[in-house]
Amino acid sequence: MSELGIILKEAREAKGLSLDELQSITKIQKRYLLGIEEGNYSMMPGKFYVRAFIKQYAEAVGLDPDQLFEQHKSEIPSTYNEELPEQLSRVQSRKSLSPETSKVLNVLPKILIIIFIIGAIALVWYLIVKNAGDDAGHPADTNKSQPIVEEPAGSSDESADNSSNEEDAAEEEPAAEEAAPETPAQELAVASNSGKNTVYELKNTDQFVIKIVSLGETWVGLSNGSGKSIFQGVLVKDKNESQTEDMTGETEAVINVGRAPDTEIYVNDQKLEYEVPPEKVMTQLITIKFVK
Repeated sequence: MSELGIILKEAREAKGLSLDELQSITKIQKRYLLGIEEGNYSMMPGKFYVRAFIKQYAEAVGLDPDQLFEQHKSEIPSTYNEELPEQLSRVQSRKSLSPETSKVLNVLPKILIIIFIIGAIALVWYLIVKNAGDDAGHPADTNKSQPIVEEPAGSSDESADNSSNEEDAAEEEPAAEEAAPETPAQELAVASNSGKNTVYELKNTDQFVIKIVSLGETWVGLSNGSGKSIFQGVLVKDKNESQTEDMTGETEAVINVGRAPDTEIYVNDQKLEYEVPPEKVMTQLITIKFVK
């Protein structure tokens, strides 16, 4: 047993917590908690989970994780470097453009607007000239007698009857049905946030289906509002692994995300936007309250 493991175990026992109770609090499997106490980090799902699990353990028993990391950094295996966020990659791509290319891209919209204006003016001028030529080639002949067309007998009566029938048909047409009121769209909004803990509220829907998708390799735990574990494990993108759970019968879902940059959460096919940027806080606890 490592020195760090002894400190954590003594703090847990001082609070009167069993491993099962600590598992319920942290949503970390009991065997991983036991591995931390014994200093057996090789059993963890990945090196980057060691620090995350130790941090959750320490916070649950009332210890300062940063102080523990500093005092026992020789015991804790080093983690992999965090991948740069996609936004940073896009910024670097823009910066790699040459100054000449940037100038051309800045001026191009103005050039297109000028070309559009010139084309519009040319079209208007062409129509004006064409209409003026047509009027000059066909002057009105006011002296030319117009042929007299005799209207067949009874045509006036038929026209009057047709007009009357059209009016009656118009009156008989039913009034257009009033448009049915639109169903309000689903609302998924942040209710509160404290550190790595964020609470969302789901409204205007009768369904509550959660889908968790891995963009790399991530550990997730899903439980209901009563603390009952629905799913927990490691999802790997290369294995096309994802997890979908129908929580319609529940009032609350708690999602423990081990690696937020590699984890996407969908609620009824709507992507959940992290309130806390994943690149700043890797381990997050997401609570979704279902307001029926």
